[in-house]
Amino acid sequence: MEAQGMLSGEPARQRKGKKLWQYLAAASACLLSIGVGTGLAWSAPMEKYLESEESHVARMTEEEFSWTSSLLAIGAMVGALPTGALANRLGRKRVLLGLALPFLLSWGLILVANAAWMLNAARLIVGAAIGSACVLVPTYLSEIAEDEVRGTLGALFQFFLTVGIVYGFCLGAYLDYYGLAVGCAVVEILFVATFVAMPESPAWLVSRGQKSEAMKALQRLRGDRYDVRAELSQLQKEAEEKGNRRSSVFDLVRLSVPRKALVICLFGMIFQQLSGINAVIFYAEGIFKAAGSKIDPKLSMILVSSVQCGMALVAAGIVEKAGRKLMLIFSAAVMSCSLTAIGVYFKLKDEEIDVSTLGWLPLASLVIFMIAFSLGMGPIPWMLTGEMFDVEMKGNASSLAVMLNWFLVFLVTKTFPAMAEALGKGGAFWFFAAVMAFAAIYSHVCLVETKGKSIQEVQDALAGKKPSPIVEKF
Repeated sequence: MEAQGMLSGEPARQRKGKKLWQYLAAASACLLSIGVGTGLAWSAPMEKYLESEESHVARMTEEEFSWTSSLLAIGAMVGALPTGALANRLGRKRVLLGLALPFLLSWGLILVANAAWMLNAARLIVGAAIGSACVLVPTYLSEIAEDEVRGTLGALFQFFLTVGIVYGFCLGAYLDYYGLAVGCAVVEILFVATFVAMPESPAWLVSRGQKSEAMKALQRLRGDRYDVRAELSQLQKEAEEKGNRRSSVFDLVRLSVPRKALVICLFGMIFQQLSGINAVIFYAEGIFKAAGSKIDPKLSMILVSSVQCGMALVAAGIVEKAGRKLMLIFSAAVMSCSLTAIGVYFKLKDEEIDVSTLGWLPLASLVIFMIAFSLGMGPIPWMLTGEMFDVEMKGNASSLAVMLNWFLVFLVTKTFPAMAEALGKGGAFWFFAAVMAFAAIYSHVCLVETKGKSIQEVQDALAGKKPSPIVEKF
């Protein structure tokens, strides 16, 4: 009766669990996010070497290297597809630990590669691991966290990913081909060494009827003095409401609430990749030069990614206060303005109008754009995939969202040069600005706020149910 009373009264809302193990487990899982970042960063510092006469691999043309880089996105699409179902069957922790193997295999292949096909295979393999990690790390973070810190922990995925990018760029700037690969592989070794000691997702354990194991996991995550019975009862109640039926991809379309959640998450991924982030990074070096900067191109990329990293940490600190919806609207609106300004600069330049006095404009717009992206459009779409679905639906939904994300990465990366040629650089940036303006409007009208809500409360909000007075009070 005590647990039931806690569920229906105020004590159930008192979150006095210790946060230390939640942050430790999140940080350990996010070492895999650093691995994602290093995988993404590898291409930039290696391009010049692999296209040069000094390359120990057969010298690549620019087009060949472009495909070697793009294979990561193709691998990520493939890797994301089965991950949700696999994690539902085997557990979040087991599959996450297993992902270290393809990461390490890819770096090993790069170390011994003496032909282009070996590099291509390595990029496909690391891509598959990255796609899987993008599905599972946000899922794990959302399932180990208390409601009041779920946003903060969820934002750590993007923060650690940008840490990995900065780390990869730094290694590439000062180490050779082999040193970069070894330095990247160290991340996965550290991940396995720490994550093996972390608890499984309590929500997944309950969904598999492992009540005693779920209680142990919750107790460890919340602290010895925290009474886990109410939280465990709520997880059991949610699992019982779903019954023994295992969800399928078709349920995401057939059932109204999951369908609405899926549409929101898919639009989040579309907006993220059509935000112009890849275009801005593509032209970052040119923007620095336009501002009269003589900074080395490698250092300029480190600076840009460091801005991303720092602001991603800020996002983690404020997301539970500001809320997902407000941050996404703010992010999209500011990005739209920044992209418009960058577009104006390139339009004037393409028309051979003197822009020598406007070098500050694209640089200032670049910095503002990166700050705005890192505060909202970067982390929040990943967070939403972990917050919008129950434990059974989450895996399949995340797989679909991540597949779409990486398909768009591939599409934008391969087509942007042609788009810039057809529309002009200014027109291309204005296209992305228009997308961001629409994203701000869409987020205001359609996005359901998940701040401070349990997964069940989010489901109720998606269904249009009004919260009870007790929920509103808190």
